[in-house]
Amino acid sequence: MSELAEHGIPLVVSCRVLKLARQPYYRWLKTPASTRELVEAQRANALSGAHRDDPEFGYRLLADEARIEGGEAILDRTAWRIASANGWVSVFGKTRGKNGKNPGPAVHDDLCVIIDEHGRERHHFTADRPNRLWLTDVTEHKTA
Repeated sequence: MSELAEHGIPLVVSCRVLKLARQPYYRWLKTPASTRELVEAQRANALSGAHRDDPEFGYRLLADEARIEGGEAILDRTAWRIASANGWVSVFGKTRGKNGKNPGPAVHDDLCVIIDEHGRERHHFTADRPNRLWLTDVTEHKTA
């Protein structure tokens, strides 16, 4: 933002284009990042580079790579915290669903659904006769 202002672009325009509010920007200028935040960012950058190079590595091997390549003094626990916060997991580590998608609609007919006058689906939990509407499948639960 400061570089843009040096080139003659007003701060108001820069904030509007970047969709930032001016007050938090001025607050950040007043108190920039602390030393701890800078060290954390350097560690995250080293881990990110190691993960980009070797996506099959887990957090322990990423920490080893960051120590060797990046020269960052980082503990395994710190590497785990940073990697899990950013979603950097081994490509072999976590099993995904069948195709990585959310589950589809229920296989049975939903007897509670009613389409209202606006075309939206609503649920109406009343039955017109006994044993017509069950909210759960009672056959799946063991009883004594």
